[in-house]
Amino acid sequence: MSIWTRISQALASLARGDSLLSLFDGFATPPERSVAFTIAVIALGAKMAKADGQVTRDEVAAFRRVFLIADDEADHAARVFDLARQDVAGFESYAARIGALLKGDRQLRIDLMEGLFYIALADGSYHSGENTFLKRVADLIGLEPGCFAALRARHVAPDAADPHAILGVPPGASFDEARAAWRQLVVEMHPDGMLARGVPAEAVQLAEKRLATINAAWDAFQRMRAA
Repeated sequence: MSIWTRISQALASLARGDSLLSLFDGFATPPERSVAFTIAVIALGAKMAKADGQVTRDEVAAFRRVFLIADDEADHAARVFDLARQDVAGFESYAARIGALLKGDRQLRIDLMEGLFYIALADGSYHSGENTFLKRVADLIGLEPGCFAALRARHVAPDAADPHAILGVPPGASFDEARAAWRQLVVEMHPDGMLARGVPAEAVQLAEKRLATINAAWDAFQRMRAA
């Protein structure tokens, strides 16, 4: 059973007028947590977009930067987006509930933020409003400012960013400290680890660009030290 079929079944359980927020408590542990993770990324993406009207092709394409969505299942993702867009609950309510759900798993909260950064940059730009939104979400789900800064550095103009910021180490970090940080990040991005903590198989592609950016930062750090 695909993640989208499971989400469709979950949506069918909602009474008319229920908020998507009521779904999260039922998906607190793996493998069910992958449903909550997927709904959270799409729902917060919808809140970030402040969309009007129906889901557009561009918005569905943005989700496909994070998830593998078969053509015959795109309607399920679109329905989550549309429900979140119409929900009277604000994004802070969503972020607080998701933060509570993922309280014991810092790395899965980082995975969530990675997905939101992908969606924010789907149109090729990063607006100040999106930065304010994402920073607030990071605060609400319990990620420290330094973590948010590292995530932003990986996604926003990564080629021009300081490799220290991307690796999450201070400017004066030693070679060994930077190498340890790089190795830890590579471990965290391994597909098996992502699946184990609740990232659905359809979203493991999140690791691909992230790994390339991390490796490029490590290469840049080594070149800086060799200069």
